[in-house]
Amino acid sequence: MSLTITNLEILLIVGAISSILARRLRIPISVGLVMAGIILTFLPYSPKIVLTKDLIFDVFLPPLVFEGALSIRWKELRRDLFVVILLASLGVLLSTGITFLGMRVFLNWGWVPALTFGALIASTDPVSVISLFRSLNVQGRLKLLVEAESLFNDVASVVLFGVLLSLVGSTPHSGQFFEEISRLVYIAGGSVLCGFFVSWVIHMLAGRTTDLLVGNLLTFIAAFGSFILADSFQLSGILSCVVTGILIGNSSTFLGFSPKNRDALMAIWETVVFIINSIIFILIGIRIAHQNFLSDWKTVLIAIVVVLLSRAGTVYPLSALFRWSRHRVDTCHQHILFWGGLRGPLALALALGLPEGFPGKDKVISVSFAVVAFSIIVQGVTIGPILERLSRETGPVKNSVY
Repeated sequence: MSLTITNLEILLIVGAISSILARRLRIPISVGLVMAGIILTFLPYSPKIVLTKDLIFDVFLPPLVFEGALSIRWKELRRDLFVVILLASLGVLLSTGITFLGMRVFLNWGWVPALTFGALIASTDPVSVISLFRSLNVQGRLKLLVEAESLFNDVASVVLFGVLLSLVGSTPHSGQFFEEISRLVYIAGGSVLCGFFVSWVIHMLAGRTTDLLVGNLLTFIAAFGSFILADSFQLSGILSCVVTGILIGNSSTFLGFSPKNRDALMAIWETVVFIINSIIFILIGIRIAHQNFLSDWKTVLIAIVVVLLSRAGTVYPLSALFRWSRHRVDTCHQHILFWGGLRGPLALALALGLPEGFPGKDKVISVSFAVVAFSIIVQGVTIGPILERLSRETGPVKNSVY
């Protein structure tokens, strides 16, 4: 069923109530929303909305990614850009490989579904991560590392996922490796150029008006425009959107960007993101309620452990590379990077978008929902107490700075 006005109102009312209760119970709002969706399933007026890849990618993801990038300060990101890029690129490859081996060895999955699952579950989801860290009021370098990594490793995960799908559906040949490398370079370079182009166009238009309302509207055009433009050229809409958001968010000329104008713009975007998060997490809860995880609980449990091991096998070894440099990642930050690396809507969108007849599609979707459910609910609930404990032992982790 489509997202009608009635269904939308039900979701927003449930979102508002569950958010209030979540704050009262001192649990992350995303967790409260997912639990509300699960409960809503058993009520007579539960909205019958199908969570699809198109709904997530075309409607929800562009504004969520753009707003996350909009709040990143380039001066701070530049200091840790190498760390972020390494975690978001080599980290995704390591995570995919470890998950692939785990699913092959412990569950005897075929190499196609195992590798596909590894690629789609490899990235930490910016929707879940940013929502969680904001509700916990995490600041400073820790916030930057976790949020920036989640934005950039989405790009790597989606591109890797697309490459794997193309390899599965083609006949291998000698020049295929170089073709895929060329394709990756084309996607990365083209997506960045799209982001710069859209940002330049929006700046040009904003420079011809003094109306703040028009200027704010242009940022919405930038979010969806960068995504759509890149997608039309078969590039990465996520990377294009991230680049556009960072450029606009760090511009001193856009709308004059006085503190008052910036605060007004961010307030609008925070409201939009809160509305979208309310809808998407409730829909995830509704879909989770329809999944029968107990019918194959051993597979679910093993998959969760494998995914956690893959995250640990990414964060700790890569962080160790910076141990003796100025980019050193504190041990407590590594723990939060590991346990706070939530999976969410992006992984579900990729799983739901698998073509019909894909080997093990139903199995991949079911396990993906189980991992996302564990990630949002269990990791989401426990990350707050972990942060508090680390703060007592090592200092103010939440407000750690450079």
